[in-house]
Formats: sequence, structure tokens, C-alpha cells
Amino acid sequence: MRPGPSDKGVSWEELFFDLAFVFALTQFSQLLHEDHGWTGIGRVLILFVPVYWAWGGVTLYINQRDTDALVDRVGVFTLGFASLLMALTIPGAYEHHGLLFVGVYIASRALLAALALRKRLSWRNLFVGPYVFFLLVGPLLVAGALMDGAPRIAFWAVAATVDLLSPWVVRHLTIQPRAQPVHYTHRYGLLIILVLGESVIEVGAVSVDGELNPVRLTAIGAAYAMVGVLAWLYFGFGLPDFRQALDRAADQVDLRRAILVYGHLLFSFGIIAIAVGLADTVPAPLDPLPTREAMLLFGGCALFLGTFAYAHWRIHRTIAWRRIGGTVACLLLVPPAMVMPALAGVVCLILVVALVAAAEQLAVRRQGGDAAGGSAGYRPFSDEDPDSGPATAGV
Repeated sequence: MRPGPSDKGVSWEELFFDLAFVFALTQFSQLLHEDHGWTGIGRVLILFVPVYWAWGGVTLYINQRDTDALVDRVGVFTLGFASLLMALTIPGAYEHHGLLFVGVYIASRALLAALALRKRLSWRNLFVGPYVFFLLVGPLLVAGALMDGAPRIAFWAVAATVDLLSPWVVRHLTIQPRAQPVHYTHRYGLLIILVLGESVIEVGAVSVDGELNPVRLTAIGAAYAMVGVLAWLYFGFGLPDFRQALDRAADQVDLRRAILVYGHLLFSFGIIAIAVGLADTVPAPLDPLPTREAMLLFGGCALFLGTFAYAHWRIHRTIAWRRIGGTVACLLLVPPAMVMPALAGVVCLILVVALVAAAEQLAVRRQGGDAAGGSAGYRPFSDEDPDSGPATAGV
């Protein structure tokens, strides 16, 4: 299916903006690597929500605006710098950098609101629009930043919850315009590329100082293959479906909130958990994974496949048992993973995801879809629109 004339490609400014987000992903991986427990996971998720929300706000803004004006381009570059500052403060956010983390986040959301509303300012948009929910979240974040320990975590957890609920609340208070499907899904696809890329970087970072013997090289290859099958599954059978669903949906706002805004929060966090788990397997591939590391690796994969199953149900209102089966298989592999070599555990995960992808391929063929791309008429790259920028409208 070819995009309509209103669809646009991803701009160079957006790609440059993403660079700071890559650094933030590295910081989150390091933070999660230091604490694999439930407390550590919760603390990372609380910080991940505002960073993800800042990225998503810029994506929505550019999708629904003509941002060729100088003020918009400068604004996007400035927001990218704010994302960099937020990333710098992530390791110390629960200690001495808490107030700086919050201040940069609030300032970036205020700047985005000013850019988005400068030509359509009204009292209703000012207080209930999608760009200004930080007016409610901000005081909670500041209050938490002024405290230490558990009170800070509690206030920030409430703020993250309010952020997560904001799209649902705004949906019931204002009429939101349709997003341009090609650009919007492409941006979230690029988000997954960034997170998958961070997984490769994480594996490389723990491998560079060690001896590159055959066993370690095999472990590195297995980790890379794991990232590869996740990419195959998502880009072959997820993203094309998301794009077509947004193009055809009568209630696009609800659908994009479910499968893109919320769904990709879970996709991203699942891949981050997988990345940290894979990094733990490379140094000692013949030793069993400790309990927390095994739960992180296999639980992250289960979260990814479970979100994949939810997206299918949300679009088609049918249960994708192959995806559910893959999710359950990942969870069932946790106990064996604590006694088998870590390398064997990764190979088992690769087989699970590859089998899900193969089942998806068979399902597409039965339905008469494009066997190579996962959906009829979808092509991940197109050269028919050379003027659409770095990523053409056919992407």
C-alpha cells in the first residue's frame, strides 16, 4: 500500500534529535546492569517514562506540523540538547542530580508546548492538550526531587503514572487529529532500531576487553543472532501491520495510543532488559545465569513477545496463539536457564523467537500476503520518492 500525498518522511533534524536518545539508552542499560532486582527495574522504569515521553512528544509534534520554519528546526535541536542533558543526569537522578533531571525535563516539555501551541493557543489547549500535561506532572517531579530516598521514588512513580495516563485522559477531553501513518510508524520503527542497536553496543562493550577465544566468539555471535531475530520478527511482521492498521483505522487515536505509545514503551523496555541479560552471558558463556540475570533476559523476551501478541489482538481482535506460545515458552525457560550454560539459554531463546517468526511467515502465506515482507504491498524502503528526505515516504 502506497502512502497518501499528505504523508511525509523523517527529517534530518529528527534523526539528529535521536542521537541524544541513544546515549540515554546506554545510561539506562548501565543503571539496570548495576541492579537487576525488582527495585532496580522499577527505578529504571520510573526514569525511562519521562525520557520516552519527551521523545514521543517531539515525534507527535513533528508528525502533525509543518516544521520547515527556522523556529521549528532550532526548537528540535534545542530539544535534542535537553535530551542529552537528561541522559547525563540519569545515573545520579536518585542522588545529587535529581533536581537537574526534573528541571531539564520540565523545561523541554514547556518548550515543546510553546512550539506546538504558538499558532493555536486557547485556554482549552493550554490546560488539557497533549503537550501541556507537564503542568500537572511537574509539581510532582519537583516535590520528589526535593526529597531523598523512598519519598522521591514515590513522587516520581506517581508522576510517571500520570504521564502514562495522560494520552487516555486527553483523548476524552479533546478531539485529536489523525497522525500521518507512514511517518508516525516509521519514527517508532526507528526507536526500535535504536534500542536494538544499543543491545549490540552493550554486547560489544563487555566483549572488547576479554579474550576472543572460540567460546566467547560463539557467545558474541549468539547474542548478535538474538538481536537479529528480534529485528526480523518486528520489522517483518510487526511494523507493516502497525502502519496499515493506522492507515485504515476509523478510531486511529485509540489505536496509535495502544500499539505505538504504550506498546513501544513495553517493546523498548523489554529489549533493554534483553540487552543487559545478553551482556551478562558473554563474559562467562559456559556458566549458568544467576537468578536475576536469567529473569531479566528471559523476562525481557517474554515482555517483547507478549506485547507483540497484544498488538495483534488490538489490531485484529483475534488471539495470536503463536505469539502467546512464544511468550509462555520464554517464561518456562527461566528455571532451566539457571542450571544450563548461559550460551545454551541464549540459543533456546533464539529458537523460540525464530519459531514464532516462522509461524508468522506461514500465517502470512496462508492469507495471501507478501511472503518476503510480512504484509501485502509493504516495502521497507522505496526509491520512488527521491525528494522526501533521508527516509522516504515509502518507508
